[in-house]
Amino acid sequence: MKSSASSVSADAVIGVLDRLRARHPLVHCLTNGVVKNFTANVLLALGAAPAMVEHAEEAEEFAAMADGLLVNVGTLDEPQMAAMRRAIPSANSAKKPWVLDPVAVGPLGVRSRFARELLVHRPAVIRGNASEIIALAGQTGKGRGVDSGDASEAALTAARDLTVRTGGAVLVTGPVDYAVDGARTFACSNGHPLLTRVTGVGCAQGAVVAACAAVTEDRALAAVSAAVFIGVAGDLAARVSPRPGSFAVALLDALDELDAEALRRETRLK
Repeated sequence: MKSSASSVSADAVIGVLDRLRARHPLVHCLTNGVVKNFTANVLLALGAAPAMVEHAEEAEEFAAMADGLLVNVGTLDEPQMAAMRRAIPSANSAKKPWVLDPVAVGPLGVRSRFARELLVHRPAVIRGNASEIIALAGQTGKGRGVDSGDASEAALTAARDLTVRTGGAVLVTGPVDYAVDGARTFACSNGHPLLTRVTGVGCAQGAVVAACAAVTEDRALAAVSAAVFIGVAGDLAARVSPRPGSFAVALLDALDELDAEALRRETRLK
């Protein structure tokens, strides 16, 4: 299904980056074990502050202190589920935004049921590939593990359904990223194929969404800003590092170097 995209400006995205770097939001990451170090480095490169507080009792306490919370179900286990169940209500009570990344939801039963259970807590933003978003909404996607078998545009109906249910926004990732809320659809076509060949880029993007949501109450703007930051940095990194190993380092450098000039020049919004 095609979407009529709404208008968002590069200046609006630049404003989010400026606020992020001025405030250095503290992002509480309940994320998967494969990506913790890379996620922390991505947040630091952009100007945010990462924290991985995972004990259930501490996670509940810390979620209220942090500026935003990421819940990523990539390597889900019982202790992590307990921590998430305690951290999310704590974040909500403190009026701190939380982001759900439903990694590999659809083919696997435990995480699919758990992620759908969490929807009642109304995430500020859901970030996932097309197949994950379709499955999270209760439809049948074509996902294979963390890989999407669906085009991002195919998930727009499911994304809109989820925004109605949560009152937040949804970021559907793919060759074109779509940020959807109840009234608008923003599209970003930045990004390089090398972004898919480095472990943790997508999961780290979820943490960036949480950082952005901590500095703007416009959830769709937070989502599309995260897409732009990762996408533009990927475009810039690929120009100097054409192989995955060096690209991962160059991506961090590019995130650190992002500024208004680069975003105005490189951002492809529609």
